[in-house]
Parts: sequence; structure tokens; C-alpha cells
Amino acid sequence: MDHSPTQDGPGLGDAPTGGPLDGVLVADFSRVLAGPYATMMLADLGATVIKVEGPGGDDTRTWKPPVHDGTATYYLSINRNKRSIVLDLKDPGDLAVARRLAHRADVLVENMKPGGMARFGLDHASVAAQNPSVVYCSISGFGPLGGAHLPGYDLLVQAVSGLMSVTGPADGPPYRAGVAVFDVLTGLHAALAVTAALRHRERTGEGQLLETNLLSVALSTLVNQTEAYVAAGAVPHRMGNEHPSVFPYQPMPCKDGDLIVIAGNDGQFRRLATVLGDPAMAEDPRFATMSDRIGHRAEIEQRLRARLATRTAQEWYTAITEVGVPCGPINSVDGGVALAEQLGLEPVVRAPDEAGVPTVRNPVTWSRTPPSYRRSPPPLGADSAQVRAWLDQD
Repeated sequence: MDHSPTQDGPGLGDAPTGGPLDGVLVADFSRVLAGPYATMMLADLGATVIKVEGPGGDDTRTWKPPVHDGTATYYLSINRNKRSIVLDLKDPGDLAVARRLAHRADVLVENMKPGGMARFGLDHASVAAQNPSVVYCSISGFGPLGGAHLPGYDLLVQAVSGLMSVTGPADGPPYRAGVAVFDVLTGLHAALAVTAALRHRERTGEGQLLETNLLSVALSTLVNQTEAYVAAGAVPHRMGNEHPSVFPYQPMPCKDGDLIVIAGNDGQFRRLATVLGDPAMAEDPRFATMSDRIGHRAEIEQRLRARLATRTAQEWYTAITEVGVPCGPINSVDGGVALAEQLGLEPVVRAPDEAGVPTVRNPVTWSRTPPSYRRSPPPLGADSAQVRAWLDQD
């Protein structure tokens, strides 16, 4: 069965992009962050993504300020390259349209509570009965079993997973991360799973059900912190900006402000000590290995602070970087974007449409099949009439 939107509906598909997912139709029934981030990654790679929204639209449309031309920037950050159709799944006519879309899709992504799509006959079993080759990706907060009833909010998962227990001052309260990190990481895992499942379908013709959840992703992406517990029985704790296994790896005060200073191996530590003007520390056998340095953290930090206090952060940045030791300033977000621009990474892109909304570039480059930026994030229901007409062509 050929699901290609450019062949099934010539008036709907974009001109061929050359992207690796060109011709793949994604029915996006997700909202807020994890699902929309995943589908934007697929759209960047050439997939045709139809974003299904209820009459009130995606929640993030209302998360203001800040705004760009009246539209919430939160929404804009995760919805480029998509079309928007408004469907009230409680309305029989709209539900019929939703089902037609699901039955023609190569991929369906949803993040209702487990069981939520079954109320509308849009669960995996129902969709696969009509569309057996569909790749169906279901995202939840805590999985379809014991946590099916729990709401999947990133902050909640940051709390219960343990991330907040290791984030914040050592002698202060737990902090959340400054971004919904597990929503984003779940979206990335979902996008990876979808592309792998499409590869499997290409070889076998088989669709499949993919399920992921924020808590499982959190435990996986806490990496060394969760492994410390499951493999060594060590329960991590808050250490402020210090690292449990690497030192130095933190902000350090200079004459006029802080500088991130990192010595990730023995050679970097020796070069750091030498450029700071303390060559004896570089040769001290007590500090020879990372484990040794962790055991003498307080003494080494005192010596580093004394040397760094003699010059400005910019002066030390220049000197330390020249000897191949990682360091850098603590920028605000505008400074981060400016640095990327200085380094030639061209972080801001605009679609060639009338809206021309600036968004942040896809972070991966491809030598043969690069991402494309075809459409600005759509206004609510902007493509309803076109998508309905295309679905009615059957």
C-alpha cells in the first residue's frame, strides 16, 4: 500500500525535499512538548506532518508571554514544518475525518493518557486493523501499566525520577532544570524509534506499536547518576555545580566573575596547573589521577581559586583555551545564540513563507539529505480545508 502524500494527494504534499523521510505521512495527535518535538524532528527530515488540534488548539498556544507577532514562542519552538487541522473528536463528523487520516498515515504519534485514544477508536489495535503497516508511537508520563492514570508533566517526572534530588545547592533545596528536559529527551527517543520502525517496515512490510514514557526516559538519561545506584548502590545527592566523578568541572571565580573550568583527564589537569602558574600542583603525585584529585578536592580548589583570582575571566579564558583545556563563560541565552553565530553554526533559520518565523536550526547536519525548513509553525486550523479536501479524495 502506497501511503505517499505526494502521490495520494498532489495538492497536499510539498515539493520533494530530498529529505530521508520525504513521502512519509505523519498523523500528529500529540500536544504540548514531547510529541510535538518528535514530530518536528520528523518534519525537518522531509515528512509531511498533519497536526491534529482540538477546537481550543494545542495548550502551548496559550503559554504566553513571550510572544512573536502575538503567537506564543513556546508553541513556535516545536511546530515548524507542520500543517494544522482542527478536529473535535467528540463530533462524529470530525472523528470520521480523524480516522481517515489515521488509516492513511505511515506514522501516528499520540500522547494522551494510556487508553485515551481507545475512546475514539484511534488506539493502535483499531488503527492497525485498517492500516496494518502503520508505525504507531504512544507517549505517556509513566507507561501503560501501573502509572497509566498519572498525568505526564515534565516537572513531576523531574521530581519523582531523582533529577531534582541531584540539582541545586548542596546545602539548599532541590531545583528543577531550566527547561523541560525529559519532555525533549522523550521526543528525541520517540523520533529515533519511529525512524528505526520505518526501516523495519521497509524491510518487512510490518508496522508496529512503539511505547515510551517520561519516567523510563528520565531513568535512562540520568546515565551515571542512575548507574551509580543500580550498579554500586550509591544514592547520588546534590553537589551544587560540582561533579561527583570529575574535578575540576564547575564554575570558578576569577578577578571579575566566574569561568567554567574543566579538566576531564590527567593531561588537561597538568596543563591547567601549569598555565595557572602552579607547576608544582601538576607534578604532585597526590593529584596524579582523577580519583586522587577527587580525594583532594578541597585543597586543589583552594589553589585554583587563588590563581584564578589574579586575572579577569576573559584573560584566563584566552590563556586556558590556548593550552587546550576546556573553559568558558556562563552566558545568558542571547550569549549562547551569539556564540553559535560567531562559530559559524547559523543557529537561526526561517521558512521561506510569508510568516518567516525565526526558529532554532535542527542540530544535526547531513552531507546528503539535510533538514529543510519549509513552513513556519501554522496558525490554528490553517490547513483544515485543504487536509479535509485531500482526505475526501478517496
